[in-house]
Amino acid sequence: MAWYAYCIGEKQAFPELARHRKPVPMVSVLGVSGNQVFLYPASDLAVIVSEHNPQETLSQKSGVDHARVIADCFQHSTVLPFRFGTVFNDDETLRKSIRSNQRQFLGNIDKLRGRAEMHLKIFVDDCCGKESTRDLDRRPASDGVGSGYLTNLRETAARTRERQTRARAITFQMHRLFMPLDEEISCRLTENGKMLLDIAHLIDRKHVERYQNKFATTSASMRECHMQLSGPWPPYHFVHRLTRTGHAQPQPATPVPGPAPALATVTALA
Repeated sequence: MAWYAYCIGEKQAFPELARHRKPVPMVSVLGVSGNQVFLYPASDLAVIVSEHNPQETLSQKSGVDHARVIADCFQHSTVLPFRFGTVFNDDETLRKSIRSNQRQFLGNIDKLRGRAEMHLKIFVDDCCGKESTRDLDRRPASDGVGSGYLTNLRETAARTRERQTRARAITFQMHRLFMPLDEEISCRLTENGKMLLDIAHLIDRKHVERYQNKFATTSASMRECHMQLSGPWPPYHFVHRLTRTGHAQPQPATPVPGPAPALATVTALA
């Protein structure tokens, strides 16, 4: 039987596993394709899984169900999310994979225990005006062979530096205001000409309300920015960072978030 995997949690956080060595159903929790979700005991860990037909095609709704199950487990335990679409072909594959990486999993859970991820999106006007880098790239070359291209390169580089400076100033301000334990930041231009700063903050779960209050006052005072907040979430970005810096692991067993990882520094804006 194949198992669809959602996340790894602490076995002690689920009392129903205390007297069982076989998978135990989570009451009233359904996962991908409406299948019953199980707690699969593996030494000191619990792997949250559901039965899976490998012939089934995963849909956008499957992604929503995947995230919902992880969020539900996050209410009970520190979790290490699996990448969306992770499937173990049988019991032996699942047990072997967890057993071979158990030390790292336990270490990651210990580092993230009691912590949550808050997700900030900040939209600001492009400091370089209405003409974007894409517009510059589409300008026809002039004044001789290659001269227009070189001019475009210089202008693009200057605009990129100006945007990076603005983005770094805002992210530094956010860091001083919210004082996260850790952070992941990326930055890009949107189609409507705005700069989007995507910021993940790792915080202590008991400080979520304080963080939300700080967001309310900050978003009201920073009129030049449009800010959006979501969370608390399982620490998707920071699980990926811990996994990325650890030893190489078999791909199906590596619990990492579904979205592409954000960069630790402000990236170039194209």
